[in-house]
Amino acid sequence: MKAVGYQQSLPATDPQALVDIELADPVASGQDILVRVHAISVNPVDTKIRKRVQPEAGQHKVLGWDAAGEVVAVGEDVSLFKVGDKVFYAGSLTRPGSNSELQLVDERLAAVMPDSLSYAEAAALPLTAITAWELLFDRLEIQQPSLKHPRPVLLVTGAAGGVGSVLVQLARQLTTATIIATASRPETKQWVTELGAHYVLDHSQPLLPQLKALDLSCVSHVASLTHTDQHYAELVQLLAPQGKLALIDDPVDGLDIMPLKQKSISLHWEFMFTRAMFGTPDMNAQHQLLTDLARLIQQGQIKTTLKQTMGTINAGNLRQAHLLLESGTAIGKVVLEGWN
Repeated sequence: MKAVGYQQSLPATDPQALVDIELADPVASGQDILVRVHAISVNPVDTKIRKRVQPEAGQHKVLGWDAAGEVVAVGEDVSLFKVGDKVFYAGSLTRPGSNSELQLVDERLAAVMPDSLSYAEAAALPLTAITAWELLFDRLEIQQPSLKHPRPVLLVTGAAGGVGSVLVQLARQLTTATIIATASRPETKQWVTELGAHYVLDHSQPLLPQLKALDLSCVSHVASLTHTDQHYAELVQLLAPQGKLALIDDPVDGLDIMPLKQKSISLHWEFMFTRAMFGTPDMNAQHQLLTDLARLIQQGQIKTTLKQTMGTINAGNLRQAHLLLESGTAIGKVVLEGWN
């Protein structure tokens, strides 16, 4: 099968950073389904691993944790899918990724994709949707009524990216929260407004004065999606007592949690690969939430976050996609579709 991989960690500008390769076709067994990959999307995790993780000597590492395709074989223990099903999924960080024509994925991490979406539109969603869903409902528990915060006020920093683009929609459609998104460019401000944000703040400027201008002195929940270390002091300041702070990025120097103590602010990490990496008893939750997401899409409540298609799946196009994500200017999701 065709695939794209790398043997040494290099800048995306280097032709050897990602190369076209041929690999043996995988075989489905157990609870694995074998998927013929039709479309993939690219996420910041792809670029981080390419730069930080060196493959074993002589081996190629295949990236990619967002895909949509067709089931072509199933393991003997598979019960959720059959050959011919169209599926979408993010998969596991511990297994070869979706930058290949054929991929094995545990059935508990996949779902039947919505009929109303193309493969490209579906591939844009899984990783970011799982992250957003788990962050909102498993970590921040924002759907649960609270005497402290009868109507939650949710601040989403970096809301125009892949995760934020889904999170804003989920929060608007499934919760009663007042949603305050941050974005710094006219096009990103317009994007998050169209997705359902009630207010938009400019994260290139101090947030607290902008918040007070809206007659909102504090927020109950924060979803910090990027540059947490830059905004951390101000986020602690604007969070209400007994508020919740959740993050998904990697603060360069870590975080000092002591400033959270006086307000009893709780800190939550969201890492969507946790269930797959540790084989948790509730791994099937990702199958279920993707199934629920598909239903919301079919009902017209949630839309795909596909913003840009960068051609067919090959090393050259993937390198360009990595460069775009590393620039920090991408809006929504970047997708590649089909094989040369």
